[in-house]
Amino acid sequence: MDGADRSARPSWSDRLRRDALAREATAMRRHVRQVQQRDGVFVHVDGRRLVNFSSNDYLGLAQHLDLTAALQECAAYSGVGSTASHLVCGHHREHVRLEELAAEWQKYPRALLFGSGYLANLGVLQALLRDGDLCVQDKLNHACLLDGARFSGADLKRYPHLDLDAAQRQLRTRPDATALIASDGVFSMDGDLAPLPLLALLARSEDALLYIDDAHGVGVIGPYGRGSVAQAGLGVRDVPLQMITLGKALGGYGALVLGTEELIEAIAQRARPYLFTTALPPALAAASCAAIELVRGESWRRLKLSALVKRFRRGAAQLGLPLLDSGTPIQPIVLGENQAALDASIALERAGFLVAAIRPPTVAPGSARLRVTLSAAHEETQIDALLDALEKCCKPRNTAAAG
Repeated sequence: MDGADRSARPSWSDRLRRDALAREATAMRRHVRQVQQRDGVFVHVDGRRLVNFSSNDYLGLAQHLDLTAALQECAAYSGVGSTASHLVCGHHREHVRLEELAAEWQKYPRALLFGSGYLANLGVLQALLRDGDLCVQDKLNHACLLDGARFSGADLKRYPHLDLDAAQRQLRTRPDATALIASDGVFSMDGDLAPLPLLALLARSEDALLYIDDAHGVGVIGPYGRGSVAQAGLGVRDVPLQMITLGKALGGYGALVLGTEELIEAIAQRARPYLFTTALPPALAAASCAAIELVRGESWRRLKLSALVKRFRRGAAQLGLPLLDSGTPIQPIVLGENQAALDASIALERAGFLVAAIRPPTVAPGSARLRVTLSAAHEETQIDALLDALEKCCKPRNTAAAG
């Protein structure tokens, strides 16, 4: 082979080096940190014991004895792995029980289990959308909804956050296309809620299918913790398809897609992330069944969490912190520049708190933030101590954002 031809090809090493330097220059480099031990809301990271305000364990169920007992008991007779995909021989009775229990809890005809929320959204949109279809999404939707639409080959159009007039205009640019509207129920980085009744009305008026990702709403809000769709007073007739995750408020891992019999069957037959991967371990499905029972039966967790959210917001408002308007456990403090968010996160860690700095591309440039997340496992004294630490490390830039 001709050596000259080989040397003309761009170098991977050069590209990776340039990318690394660019991340360093913009304070966008990310580090994976090892959690050495976890004890409720406390985590041991790099030898330090920190109060964790970065977890999505909103109800404090991830270490609940009922979940661990269910997982251990199931693993004792079913083993660790499911051994195959659902359609081969990996569909266990625990999977069936979880799907049936979730469908009954959410009042949907049928549920389908996926390995994660990311896989579920990729699978749903790839299964339902085709080339030439139209998918309209909120600009602040989670990355997996956007990726799922792109991978499907459909025409993806994004509307400004919560701007349903813009969503309607985008739908009407393609009146001849089969259309799907996708939105988060609770937005993961802002903590606010989608206007679900208006979205349902828009979908009905435009003959579009409405799909809601309720990863951060299920377990936390709504009657019996059923999530944002139920809180809005809606059901399967209004929102024919929704996704709930098992790895946040429910403390486990995996995700369920709930919908009409027709939609779920179509997804089960066509979704590549469902068809061509090993099924979730049955022991994790057993643990999730225990979690659903706790969420349904222990409303005190949601009541305590709601009280802690209100306490935190009152304190943040008194301090003039630039807090976004959110009534959920996701409480973002927008500091603007990447370095400001990083510096604040480091200062909080020195004070004994783990609070993640969220930067682009996860959020828009200029909106880097501390993403404070609250849990029913937190105590009032820990909320107050965090507020004291925030007062010292966060200089208010704009008190108008505080709600």
